[in-house]
Amino acid sequence: MTPSLLFLSCAAVLAWLGLVGIASEVARRLGTDTELTRKIVHIGAGHVILIAWWLAIPAAIGIVASVLFSGIALLSYRLPILPGVNSVGRKSLGTFFYAASMGLLMAWFWPLGQPQYAALGILIMTWGDGLAALVGQRYGQHLYQIWGEKKSWEGSLTMAAVSFAVGAAVLFNTQGASWQTWGVAVAVAIAATLLEAISKLGIDNLTVPLGTAALAFWLNQLL
Repeated sequence: MTPSLLFLSCAAVLAWLGLVGIASEVARRLGTDTELTRKIVHIGAGHVILIAWWLAIPAAIGIVASVLFSGIALLSYRLPILPGVNSVGRKSLGTFFYAASMGLLMAWFWPLGQPQYAALGILIMTWGDGLAALVGQRYGQHLYQIWGEKKSWEGSLTMAAVSFAVGAAVLFNTQGASWQTWGVAVAVAIAATLLEAISKLGIDNLTVPLGTAALAFWLNQLL
């Protein structure tokens, strides 16, 4: 990648993150629920992985950015740097794990020439976890508890459905409509739902993307 293309690619990432930040701030000023405002950032920021994939941004750039934002996330737990993102009403390291997962997946799958698995993991976490939380909080009537964490069946079913849809979409785009595509998508959806259900302190932002990406990669190698 030439320096000019690299500059334009990084500019595209920054522009997208800027748009996500503006959308979140507009929503906040309009009096939108705090959790919904957070999910705008959660879902929107995750699409950076698609930009990195489609524009072939080098892994080194993604890893450096991940380290930088992970550091900012850790610092924000001490200082009010990201109050709108970290104010979840519970102890959580989710923002840190979110940033770390992107760097780890790029470091893993970019050198293999398999960036689709990094995208699959991040987008399942982005959309699955994001929508599951919103559905669970708004419509969750059937609750269960694991390790002190309250969940709802409505939220978990949303996680499963969205994870299947995301996994199937990414795999269909890269390997076509084979039986492996649908089978792997089902397995990934089940794994994502279980990982989200048993995770504490926001670690699902790490276990879900890494776990689903690894499972999809391994199954496709096996099958």
